[in-house]
Amino acid sequence: MKKLLTVLMALMMVLSLTACKASTSTSNKNSNLEGTLEEILEKIYETAKLDNDFNQYVKPRLQTEQITAEKTEYYLGKAGIEFETAIGSESMMRPSSYSLCLVKVKEGADIEKIKKDIKENVNPAKWICTGVDPENVIVDSIGDVIFLVMSDDYAKPLHDAFLALKK
Repeated sequence: MKKLLTVLMALMMVLSLTACKASTSTSNKNSNLEGTLEEILEKIYETAKLDNDFNQYVKPRLQTEQITAEKTEYYLGKAGIEFETAIGSESMMRPSSYSLCLVKVKEGADIEKIKKDIKENVNPAKWICTGVDPENVIVDSIGDVIFLVMSDDYAKPLHDAFLALKK
């Protein structure tokens, strides 16, 4: 009887470990966004509920560039933030201050720490003679992609469009 009970308990333990491991890997796989950062950015711009001013005056002047180690402080507020790849989208001629950045973190990185570093160090007044109210600086993430937007006029609809990408 003891042997049977021992075998049953061992079998239950193996099955429970297998079930936990399967659900963990599935949730991690589903939490990452598909596509390149440029493709994700384009989806955000396509689906965001933005007014005609954005489409007429801001979007045509947007320039997207790779964020290199040398540009990390300008875009993300702090040098030394480690990431796999990152892009920044800003208007070359600004009617108002605007920046949207996407950062894909390295596997195993502490994404919450990176988000906190960005939120605490990013400069909402980095532009000459203009800035963004700190309340309109949003740092969020889905899976391994961090979203940063600074805009007094468009932060919420762009953030909503980013969140809508989550499956």
